[in-house]
Amino acid sequence: MRALTIDAHGGLEQLRCRTDVPAPALPATGHVRVRVRAAALNRLDLWTLGGLPGVTITPPWTMGADASGIISEVSADVAAASAAPRVGDRVLVNPGISCRQCEFCLAGEHSLCIRFRLLGEHLPGSLAEELVVPATNVRVIPSTLGDDVAAAFTLATLTAWRMCVTRARVRAGDQVLIWGIGGGVSLAALQICKARGATVWVTSGRAEKLARAQALGADLLLDHAQVDVAKEIRARTGKRGVDVVIDSIGERTWERSLGALARGGRLVTCGGTSGHALTMDVRKLFWNQWSILGSTMGSDAEFDAVAAEFAAGRLLPPIDSVFALEEGRAAFERLASGAQFGKVVVRVADA
Repeated sequence: MRALTIDAHGGLEQLRCRTDVPAPALPATGHVRVRVRAAALNRLDLWTLGGLPGVTITPPWTMGADASGIISEVSADVAAASAAPRVGDRVLVNPGISCRQCEFCLAGEHSLCIRFRLLGEHLPGSLAEELVVPATNVRVIPSTLGDDVAAAFTLATLTAWRMCVTRARVRAGDQVLIWGIGGGVSLAALQICKARGATVWVTSGRAEKLARAQALGADLLLDHAQVDVAKEIRARTGKRGVDVVIDSIGERTWERSLGALARGGRLVTCGGTSGHALTMDVRKLFWNQWSILGSTMGSDAEFDAVAAEFAAGRLLPPIDSVFALEEGRAAFERLASGAQFGKVVVRVADA
């Protein structure tokens, strides 16, 4: 089958579209085979390309996490189950694979699974003509929504949903700061927070991104290349600050995130694109009674929630650009440039 692969960690030169990658085997129980129509890139793909501590690959390693497509085959027990996905169903794929047996999985906290793995990082990924995943990792979607937007939906929206709804508990009247608008998670967080009645501040170093975010509902716009975000927020809120900060940038923004946070505020993070080593004054933490929250992917219940939003035509991700599978390197270049607004999609098969 065709797939976008690497043989070793490194730069964009490692990416190669191959036509001779073996199709994945379908286990006897619990799985489905998806004929991939489209896949989408995430910051995770750049990290995987460059190499992550403790993560090893077996060449040719298929890249990618997000995907949408058509189920072409199911394990025997899936075929016999009354509420299971069927051959011919159009589906979203959740790239987070859990064991379903540990204490966290049994408690419904699948992204806390002690053996949690992600497609493209720990398991061969979605940038291929065929993908085999547990039946629990797909949700049937209507044919009225396109392949590109379906492929771009799951990882970013599921991540943002857990951050905003489950962890930070954003509610009507909250003031929320979202750093670095333009990426998949930040844009999904903007839509989720607005839908919950929050006032949303967004930052970017690019005026065109701020303008597009405003068109999507952002209330207050900050150019973080021109102003000190924390001081600006303090000045505009009468020194109060915001209730929630969504920060996936890490080292470069951490101090300013805390500086913008109100007493009793919640800071939630799902990553550290600028670095992972953080420092803070613990006195400020306890004096202000802040909550510092980590978040990764989501549970089955959260996947159900976002899939229902998608089916209803809500929280749809903006699409920045679409590339053919053979243009996979150009797609990665677009993501690496930081110029994108919305998701970078790779079309694997034509409709």
